[in-house]
Amino acid sequence: MTEIKKQFKGLSNEEIVQSRTKFGSNTIIQQKKNVFLNSVLEMIKEPMFLLLLTATSIYFITGDYGNGIFMGMAIVLVSAISLYQESKSRSAINDLKKLSQPKSKVIRNGITSEIPSEEIVIGDLIQTEEGTFIPADATIIQSNDFAVNESILTGESMAVFKNENTNNDSVFLGTIVTSGLAICKVIAIGNQTQLGKIGQSLEAIVEEKTPLQVQIGSFVKKMSLVGLGIFILVWIINYYNSKMLLDSLLKALTLAMSIIPEEIPVAFTTFMALGSWRLMKIGVIVKQTKTVETLGSADVICTDKTGTITENRMTLAQCYTISDNLIKENYTDPNSIELLTIAMWASEPIPYDAMEIALHDAYSKLEVTDERPNFKLVHEYPLDGKPPMMTHVFEDFKGTRIITAKGATEALIATSNLSEKETKDILAAMKKMALEGYRVLGVGIASFIGTDYPKKQQEFTFDFKGLVAFYDPPKANIKATFETLYKAGIQIKIVTGDNAETTATIAKQIGFRNADQTLNGDELMAMDETTLRKRVMETSIFTRMFPEAKLKIIKALKDNNQIVAMTGDGVNDGPALKSAHIGIAMGKKGTEIAKQAANLILIDDDFSKMIEAIAMGRKIYSNLKKAIQYIISIHIPIILIVFIPLALGWIYPNIFSPVHVIFLEIIMGPTCSIIYENEPMESNLMQLKPRPITNTFFKLKEITISIIQGIVITIGLLFVYQYCVTNMFSEDGTRTVVFITLISANIFLTLTNRSFYYSIFTTLRYKNNLVLLIISTTIVTTACLLFIPLFANFFEFESLSGLQIGLSILVGSISVLWIEIYKVFKRKKMKYNK
Repeated sequence: MTEIKKQFKGLSNEEIVQSRTKFGSNTIIQQKKNVFLNSVLEMIKEPMFLLLLTATSIYFITGDYGNGIFMGMAIVLVSAISLYQESKSRSAINDLKKLSQPKSKVIRNGITSEIPSEEIVIGDLIQTEEGTFIPADATIIQSNDFAVNESILTGESMAVFKNENTNNDSVFLGTIVTSGLAICKVIAIGNQTQLGKIGQSLEAIVEEKTPLQVQIGSFVKKMSLVGLGIFILVWIINYYNSKMLLDSLLKALTLAMSIIPEEIPVAFTTFMALGSWRLMKIGVIVKQTKTVETLGSADVICTDKTGTITENRMTLAQCYTISDNLIKENYTDPNSIELLTIAMWASEPIPYDAMEIALHDAYSKLEVTDERPNFKLVHEYPLDGKPPMMTHVFEDFKGTRIITAKGATEALIATSNLSEKETKDILAAMKKMALEGYRVLGVGIASFIGTDYPKKQQEFTFDFKGLVAFYDPPKANIKATFETLYKAGIQIKIVTGDNAETTATIAKQIGFRNADQTLNGDELMAMDETTLRKRVMETSIFTRMFPEAKLKIIKALKDNNQIVAMTGDGVNDGPALKSAHIGIAMGKKGTEIAKQAANLILIDDDFSKMIEAIAMGRKIYSNLKKAIQYIISIHIPIILIVFIPLALGWIYPNIFSPVHVIFLEIIMGPTCSIIYENEPMESNLMQLKPRPITNTFFKLKEITISIIQGIVITIGLLFVYQYCVTNMFSEDGTRTVVFITLISANIFLTLTNRSFYYSIFTTLRYKNNLVLLIISTTIVTTACLLFIPLFANFFEFESLSGLQIGLSILVGSISVLWIEIYKVFKRKKMKYNK
């Protein structure tokens, strides 16, 4: 396998083009759907659309063609806005899907390179190794200790060993390589693969809704039922007063339209999709947009050490030879050369692990004859055991055999015949190396006659040769990253396969808190659930971890109602990544299994991006909350100003008609979905504790302030209504004053609700150009309705004096700006609590 590039040339550029032209791309093409038509059909089913259509039909039936045409145009406009927002969200999600597509190694023109799996063609040579998904159906042409999990096709979870010398030499798309490495020739792609032929059934899978989506759906459904009940009541009252069936129905529809908060689900979809798109732009791929909802709630981040906290740029720092009982930093003596040679043989022939690359590099610099071209890997034991080790068996054409192993020092000691003194010396050397922050591996050699190899590598008896120590420096930005996360109220726990001394030393170098509180995998597994639940909250560093132990940590944290994020990159990290609320895989060094199990992928393996991801999650949740609170606050006065005059039999019972309500809906939609989505993050957001995932926008405690805002605005509207009636205003004049007051209140509400902590004077300095655009558009459009006779007549408005307009603006502002007093007390309370 060391001469892959020389042995295999793969397809040429011309052959690739020919194969793709003849057989197509490596994608499973499912039944084509007309996305636009589906969106239109879904929109038509919405209650608001049906109400608008009904109102428009009534206008035409009763001969009111002007209002009918306006409502028809409004339907087109509202539908266009809705379809545009959905298209934008869908486009963002499609961009994310493209980025999260798996990649595969292929040999083309004699060169091994990594390409998107969908670009593989029939005839390609693919290189598959432990931790990857098979990207197409293929035939093995060369392999080393190669095993595949085919449960996706067969349901059988046990790994199946395969090689080119048996009838069992086929591999299939979607199966997982559990050990070894193989070169395979592609024989089927896309729909022609075994998985592709059953792929149509994947269409039936429906993604489960998140708790927040369920809450939003439930809230909108309840409001729709309330709307239905009030709609019937208002229809009856109107019909009783006027005896006009269609006119009464139309006025009842006005109220029904004002009750349904159809902007909320649109806002949710828009915020989540565009939030995922923004994360993608900073180097974080969100595989499912619903993950964004959870990000802002993360309480605990469980991170591995190598490659996350450290650079994963291993250099050989020291070695210890048992024959000399010495720790050395140069390797020119015979014992050191022997130790490094054995360690190299214990590594993969084609190294991809950072430590193995360092060993191969160190070996290449030794002044020895390189015997690698004369030997072939004939048997392999993958990384296994608690703690783990791995063993390789090489043989040349003469039958000379080399059996070597490397792994955790304790694992090699357990499989070697050592005296008590030797064991004590080895452990002392290991501890000394570890306390310097080095990662330490034990190295041994064995002999074996015959081909009936032991089932487990631990059955060999090894001659313990010594230790090799690697230094992997901490990342430059990791200290500041941890400090920011601590300030955000997030616990950080290191979960690693390394030993406690090495991990604690590195942890102290980067300012990691409570670095002395450690727990190893065996101790953890021996604990009962009650003890473990307590210890996981107290422990900061978990060492000598293995898959089952990692899974128990995640479960125990979740049992403590923690929202857990977990980073990982290896095959064995898959279960824990899947179990965590937020699984985070590394984009560069992460295996495909880790990436598939995770919710997030850090493209550049940069852990500091988690700060931006969590901040983005908090910002999106905060802005969505503002949008929903705005929607609730502004809907309340619209509902009540339509209902109260009618229910109480006031002189002008029907102050607004459907055209007024739809105009307000057109204003409110962009405000909540465009302005608030584009709001910057508030400066105190990363100093707050994570919000409990159980929090909902729709509990009374959460929306009390919004209800109060809506009621106060209503009081303002009823005040100007009564002012107009008292001063003998006509119905059109009263309608105009009430409408301008509501528009003014809406503008001030938009501005004040940009923060429920900072004052309006602070938020006016926030960089959000859309605020000026939307508010200016609202003001100009409202001015047109007032001062252009054609529009004024259509909306049944009257000209107002400057004093009357000033009164409307004054009442509108007062009915909203009282919230600034509430914010002052809130800021004082927060500062006092600090």
